[in-house]
Amino acid sequence: MNLSVANLVPLPVLIPLLAAAATLIVGRRPRVQRWITVFALVASLVVCVALLYYADADGIAVLQIGGWEAPIGISLVVDRLSALMLVVSAIVLLSVMLYAVGQGIHDGNEQQPVSIFLPTYLALTAGVNIAFLAGDLFNLFVGFEVLLAASFVLLTLGASADRVRAGVSYVMVSMVSSLVFLVGIAFAYAATGTLNLAQMALRMDEISPGTRAAIFGVLLVAFGIKAAVFPLSSWLPDSYPTAPAPVTAVFAGLLTKVGVYAIIRAHTLLFPGGELDDVLLVAGLLTMIIGILGAIAQNDIKRLLSFTLVSHIGYMIFGVALSSQTGLAGAVYYVGHHILVQTTLFLVVGLIERQAGSASLRRLGSLALMSPLLAVLFLIPALNLGGIPPFSGFIGKVALLQAGAEAGSVLAWVLVAGGVLTSLLTLYVVARIWTKAFWRARADAPEGDLADIGPSALIDESATDISFEERPDVGRMPAAMLVPTVWLVAIGVSLTVFAGPLLDISNRAAENLRDRTVYIEAVLGGEQE
Repeated sequence: MNLSVANLVPLPVLIPLLAAAATLIVGRRPRVQRWITVFALVASLVVCVALLYYADADGIAVLQIGGWEAPIGISLVVDRLSALMLVVSAIVLLSVMLYAVGQGIHDGNEQQPVSIFLPTYLALTAGVNIAFLAGDLFNLFVGFEVLLAASFVLLTLGASADRVRAGVSYVMVSMVSSLVFLVGIAFAYAATGTLNLAQMALRMDEISPGTRAAIFGVLLVAFGIKAAVFPLSSWLPDSYPTAPAPVTAVFAGLLTKVGVYAIIRAHTLLFPGGELDDVLLVAGLLTMIIGILGAIAQNDIKRLLSFTLVSHIGYMIFGVALSSQTGLAGAVYYVGHHILVQTTLFLVVGLIERQAGSASLRRLGSLALMSPLLAVLFLIPALNLGGIPPFSGFIGKVALLQAGAEAGSVLAWVLVAGGVLTSLLTLYVVARIWTKAFWRARADAPEGDLADIGPSALIDESATDISFEERPDVGRMPAAMLVPTVWLVAIGVSLTVFAGPLLDISNRAAENLRDRTVYIEAVLGGEQE
């Protein structure tokens, strides 16, 4: 890539960081804050799309910060995988921000700490992008810490008892994950003498298999906590559902996928030998099955979707652990699909709370009659999540199941069966939401005469049981909340319409991941592909 393209590489980090500083300066002027944030996220999306175009057309882009060449300096690297993650993340972050701003404008008041929401959200954006661009383990850790610090603030905005309790749990789990990650970084540096991923990939081949497997195991624990891989996933359903709908949506869509991205990068670049593939396959199977069984037992839609989130992480781990190009391509496609669909569903839940005053299946009913538009907005991503053809969920699962069948091992076939079972059970749980929340009469719900709150506030929810009829603002869904949700539903459908080109890009990304010499030469020097 030429120098002008390489200069685009740091912009997904610099733009939101500078915008965060600007929004803090104008904290007393919320309208200016909003315009700065919108401009920053739109600009980031444009830059990310440009990076994807050039990464797919011309190859890997590398920027050596400060002119210090790798492995001494800091390398920011954009290949097809990181560019895809940047684009999908930028779409989700912009859409959720517009939804949150629309909800905040409608529900906000002077007592709510709205002025810190957008700066913190932009810091979260920068942290996510740092993680995707990092060319060394330490800056990957920095990216995790930036996004986690911002997520602590977003999770506890409003300081209700439930949110503080969930925030404490989330902080403790994240601190443990960060500590394990630091231990893994120390082990990797002690064994290889470098933190640069490209140089570490070369030196990992020179150390003993036992040492290499031990380092990979420590890193897998750290990344597995962040990605919510079983048995390291129990924290997620207790943490995410307490946050406001926009915060939950971006957490569910993005934060776990940063962990999945780290697993993909470590597995393909640093530890391609497949020493722990069987362990990953078993973890993927248990993540799928335990997650979806947990979803069946829930009556709150947010908790139910949180368990499906955990469950479908198992599909991604399945694709990675197969160590084949077909499996990796399926995993990459499924990551993009799941980010969009899961985010959309949590935004729809926010609309359900506004329309019906609750996310509990014990209190919901008649939503299809009350709001046919809301019913459509739920049904499309729900069927997509369940893997109904011709949606992208079906396409991604078929790609993964085909990869499992090509592997041919007994364990791979067990994963194929587990994937089919999980898909059927996912369809069951979304059908259960549909029949109880949308199809039956609300009068038939056990607690149909009650509601939690009035309008679903952005960051200040004092949940109390009131009569459903006494709720103010019933049935009003602001256009500023509807439009981003419709936009994400449309993008989710486009994954089906453009499945061919997207699968082609995923295959090329998987090919790059399998041929790690391309990445190594791009970072350390030599001819690029």
